[in-house]
Amino acid sequence: MRVKRLKQPKYLLGGIVGGIYFYFYFWRYLFQAQGGLGNFREHSAQDLLFYESIGALFLLVVVLAAWIFPHERTSLAFTETEVAFLFPAPITRRGLIHFKLLRSQTAILFTTLLLTLLTHRFGGRGWSRAAGWWLILSTLNLHLLGSSFARTRLLDRGITNWQRRTGILLTIFLCIGGVVFWAKLTMPALQLSQFDLEALKQYFQKMLGAGPAPFLLYPFRLAVRPYLAPDAHAFLLGLGPALLLMLLHYCWVVRADVAFEEASVESSRKMAEKVAALRAGNWRNPGQQLRKRRPPFFLRPTGPPAVALLWKNLISAGQAFTLRLWVILIATAGGTSIGLALTFGKSGWISSLGIVCAMLILWSIVFGTQFLRQDFRQDLLSADILKAYPLPGWQIALGELLAPSVILTCIQWFLLILGTGLLSQARDVIPPAKTTAVAIGVAMVLPMINLIMLQITNCAVLLFPAWFLTSRDGAHGIEATGQRLISILGQLLAVVIALIPAAGFSFLTFLLLQSFLGITLVIPAASLVATAVLTIEAALGLILLGGLFNRLDISSEQNFG
Repeated sequence: MRVKRLKQPKYLLGGIVGGIYFYFYFWRYLFQAQGGLGNFREHSAQDLLFYESIGALFLLVVVLAAWIFPHERTSLAFTETEVAFLFPAPITRRGLIHFKLLRSQTAILFTTLLLTLLTHRFGGRGWSRAAGWWLILSTLNLHLLGSSFARTRLLDRGITNWQRRTGILLTIFLCIGGVVFWAKLTMPALQLSQFDLEALKQYFQKMLGAGPAPFLLYPFRLAVRPYLAPDAHAFLLGLGPALLLMLLHYCWVVRADVAFEEASVESSRKMAEKVAALRAGNWRNPGQQLRKRRPPFFLRPTGPPAVALLWKNLISAGQAFTLRLWVILIATAGGTSIGLALTFGKSGWISSLGIVCAMLILWSIVFGTQFLRQDFRQDLLSADILKAYPLPGWQIALGELLAPSVILTCIQWFLLILGTGLLSQARDVIPPAKTTAVAIGVAMVLPMINLIMLQITNCAVLLFPAWFLTSRDGAHGIEATGQRLISILGQLLAVVIALIPAAGFSFLTFLLLQSFLGITLVIPAASLVATAVLTIEAALGLILLGGLFNRLDISSEQNFG
């Protein structure tokens, strides 16, 4: 059916773009080794040590997440048939664990093959990459299973999830504090005036070699080392410790005497209900029971209709986006920035963290709308119900776009408060008054930029609805990749065009007022003018989007539903 849909030129374009992307990024590299990041023989020992540190740190984060976030008891994934035949059979728990470990190797080997093909585009030996990936994935799989057994044993002994999480988080904070304290005593501060990539790599490597960090990262380095081996000799030297680490994890898992049968039966039942729901056509929330959720705010019986759609979409976003949570986060951001400033003083790390917050804001502008989908992408299957409302198209479009715009703006304001508090400590680079003025100006402009970015995405939804349908034949594979590339490029082009008149009027306002007002007042005034221009553009975009919604005819699309 997707091939039939490609007969329509507007969908064929996505397939062509996706095919070109996959060819230039993957396929032409599969059977020829190229130089680059992955050709480790060309890198120095110091660079390899840096890459090893990055890989070890990433594995450490994954392992810590496995100990902190899960809250359920151990449940090995068995099908209903396996439960019916294996659980009553004379098979020990160790035998069931061996069965699941062997079954998991199918997915691990497939993932190893896929990752080997993807990383082969950078060059290097395929066999060493495949063996390295297999060791990393197998060891990680054993550790995740062993950690689930340990969590179950703690629950059986009366230790709650929050007690476990509190203990782990306290240990993490103590280790991080030890590393930072040790580095502060033994290392000079990072100076932004001498900032470059090589200096940052060296500083980061020294940080990971300070205090308890080498001991924490050592087992993770052993797991990563065979993959980063520059030659066969180095691979064999790293293979022994990595295999020993995996063997220790295997012994930990198979010797764990933890009852997992009851939880596995419950997990099997939930999986069967999920499959039955999918077969019955419930593709949105298969196997999930609807639970009562607290509304984000009280909805009055009268008022702007767009607020009702905002209320509905905020509820669908879940409890993570309530007003109380964001008040707490903003207060935490302000307190954190003040605390870091008092702790580190004039250290270069403070300004570096502020720059990271600014980069995250830019990243959220470009990619944030791809993740927040509480708009027409969520309600496309309910377009007929929306059309039945006695509302003009632009009001429905505004109501659909408000929720992701509000959520994204709150996230950006949170980062802006944190970044402003951190950058205000770099008094020798930017005066705090100018930093605050720039932050106020950016805070004014961000909501309208988000709204315009969302308009571009939702315009694509209404023009190419088959790409966004949340049905069994939604966009997948090459066509979906091409669609996302077109969407992101279209967003960037549209926002650049929209910013040209706003930047022009803002610059004129800046020139006119700088002779009469101080810079701390001129910047917010210029931003206010830019916000007004962007508001006019967003209003015109809503009118256009409302017209597209009024003309939308889902039934004319290929393979609807």
